[in-house]
Amino acid sequence: MTFPAATWRKSTRSNGNNGNCVEVGFGRDGARAVRDTKDRAAGHFTTTGAQWTSFLTAVKTGRYDT
Repeated sequence: MTFPAATWRKSTRSNGNNGNCVEVGFGRDGARAVRDTKDRAAGHFTTTGAQWTSFLTAVKTGRYDT
């Protein structure tokens, strides 16, 4: 699946100049893609809308906190 330039948005968590920036692409039917802002040519990975929602829920509830 391709994600046109207009569908990409820089993460709000990617603040400052620390070099840890990602962008999220928005596709049809809730599909999402994630890529490194510094190296867009490296490509991206994609998920379904359900996978993306599950991932965000896990992040927001602290599942990946160490």
